[in-house]
Amino acid sequence: MAMVISEVLSLPEIEALREEIAQMPFGDGAATAGRHAREVKANDQAAPSPALDAVRTKITASLRQNPLFVSAARPQHITPLILSRYRTGQTYGNHVDDAIMRGLRTDLSFTLFLSDPDSYDGGALVIEDQLEAREIKLNPGELILYPSTSLHRVAPVTRGERLAAVGWVQSWIRSAEQREILFDLDRTIDTLFATTGKTDVFDTLTKTRSNLLRLWAGA
Repeated sequence: MAMVISEVLSLPEIEALREEIAQMPFGDGAATAGRHAREVKANDQAAPSPALDAVRTKITASLRQNPLFVSAARPQHITPLILSRYRTGQTYGNHVDDAIMRGLRTDLSFTLFLSDPDSYDGGALVIEDQLEAREIKLNPGELILYPSTSLHRVAPVTRGERLAAVGWVQSWIRSAEQREILFDLDRTIDTLFATTGKTDVFDTLTKTRSNLLRLWAGA
């Protein structure tokens, strides 16, 4: 299940982050790619620094406070984020993300867009499934969350600069099907409470959700 999550960060927060990122040193993004992905990866990534740590902390905290992200991902762990920059001519060819990163299983991948889409051409995130290849190019502060099992790529940037934060989630719920069931239950429970308040049906649904979590949660 792929999902767009809006307003992970506000525009003032994005602008402040972009000012901080503009002062950071960047290096060759291929250095962090797997052996085969390295051959098709041409971008820049922010080098380790206290400023990068601060940006990572800010974004990760916002994700963990976002109800929609938490409901969809059920994050147990989130990898340290990568700040990626694509300038004119840079791209990342078809690849699938590594199954294990920094000792964590990658169940879900996400890209948080930081650049205004009108400021660059190309640079769409292209996610392939059995039916089609979907092009994703979002507004600053919006995030695409999708299964790490997906084949995907970043189309070449032909003008301007594309800036994004990329990361991976090890979910409490390993199964994508089970995560979707719990997500649907969350939405149903929230809607029911908003319309009828705390009722016997509401209590039964919350009990069911909690018991499913007990059955399914684990590393």
